[in-house]
Amino acid sequence: MMNSSIEAIFLDVGNTLRIVIEDADFQAQAKIDLMTLVGAKESPEDFFEALEARWKAYRKQSKESLREASEKELWTNWLLPHYPVEKIAPLAGKLTRLWRDHDGRRVPRPDAKATIIELDRRGYLLGIIANTITETEIPDWMATDCVTDYFKTVILSSRVGLRKPDPEIYWLAARQIGVAPVNCAYVGDNPVRDVEGTHAAGFGMMILFEEPATLAKEPPSADYKPDFAIKQTIELLDIFPPRK
Repeated sequence: MMNSSIEAIFLDVGNTLRIVIEDADFQAQAKIDLMTLVGAKESPEDFFEALEARWKAYRKQSKESLREASEKELWTNWLLPHYPVEKIAPLAGKLTRLWRDHDGRRVPRPDAKATIIELDRRGYLLGIIANTITETEIPDWMATDCVTDYFKTVILSSRVGLRKPDPEIYWLAARQIGVAPVNCAYVGDNPVRDVEGTHAAGFGMMILFEEPATLAKEPPSADYKPDFAIKQTIELLDIFPPRK
């Protein structure tokens, strides 16, 4: 049964509100633009092979430490440490966006906006808690899709330096929105990290978005069980009725 004490709903973004669509031309152009921006002299194959290796090293340590680097730190300390800092640091934001684009085009789920608007209308405070290396992509999407005003709090790991499942990032979000953790719910697609972090933070409810791409990489664990599982964003309206 729905926990009637829920006042705030926090949502993940990647694979929850937005998905990645493969677009070969878009991805190829992102690679070209990234190399051009930094003035890379290597072949595309050598450049991206080395970049991928450094990226994997960064991801490994960030997942172990539950700390996220800022865009500037990511590029100057990890991804392009052999390039002049004074050249790379001012480009960090653009580089991050191009690095993300080389994976594919990110688009909102077709039912995401309508669900956000209806949850707001039903009286819930909405927020975002997302592990992400970009500091601008999510705010830009929110502005483009005209949903910025529906979210009272936006917590991005790249801005706060914390990563899920560290409960601190959930507590920070709860403090900012002004609701006790027990009266908060979280919606995310990772069957381990999102569930573990939500429970550790003492949130009142965890809803798992069953995204096939995520489940293929990280199967569910018997140790971490959500309160609900959904396959479409609009199903949240079945869980959260209008508040009185």
